[in-house]
Amino acid sequence: MVAATVGLRGLSLCTLSLPILRSAKIKLPLHSFPTSRSLKPLFSPYNPTILRGFPSFCASPDVNVEATATAPPATEAENSQSADDIKNAANLLDIRVGRIIKAWRHDEADSLYVEEVDVGEPEPRIICSGLVKYMPLDLLQDAKVVVLANLKPRNMRGVKSCGMLMAASDASHETVELLMPPDGTIPGERIWFGTEDDKDSQPEPATANQVQKKKIWESVQPHLKTDASCTAMLGEYLMQTSAGAVVCKSLKNANIS
Repeated sequence: MVAATVGLRGLSLCTLSLPILRSAKIKLPLHSFPTSRSLKPLFSPYNPTILRGFPSFCASPDVNVEATATAPPATEAENSQSADDIKNAANLLDIRVGRIIKAWRHDEADSLYVEEVDVGEPEPRIICSGLVKYMPLDLLQDAKVVVLANLKPRNMRGVKSCGMLMAASDASHETVELLMPPDGTIPGERIWFGTEDDKDSQPEPATANQVQKKKIWESVQPHLKTDASCTAMLGEYLMQTSAGAVVCKSLKNANIS
């Protein structure tokens, strides 16, 4: 009597007769089932047969790819929201009018100046700037400047730098010019973006830790540029003081950092 059964390791002989199998309408395969050793590659999600014939739970279905390719462009509201997010982030920066009291060459770094800057606080701040290559030292003495004041202090070759002088630069970074607040501004005045209404709604600046943790400066800086009249802009918003807009000397459509 010949008989067969299905096991994990393929077809094997047992005590069931062929007539019983015929009555149960079981059709014997022409070849054996895969062995347990071969099951793993068969059911791999990267098996070509699986990918062609069955949906995979390990990869996005084709319909999602098609939907992504044909997704509608961003609406004006979405673009506007993005611009609003950038402006809201910029409003958390503590950008102030400053005046350089004195400046000198860093003793340990040939590329750095060290400036003592009045930003409206009881004591002046010490700020290091990599400007030696771009401007003579006497240009800094008693200059009105724009200071980003809520960055975390950095040790620069033994000097603790507490802020950053903001400047415009051309695309090749061969020419650099300091941003200049207009006459009539006073050290410590906070600078804002937009109109007088924007000034009135300006929030308190973020702490230096928040600026670092949330990467606020990194999110805002790429959107700061000068326009065709050398005026400092955040997108379409003017960089403003109580006496007018912030400018640079001659660089048009330049990056600001």
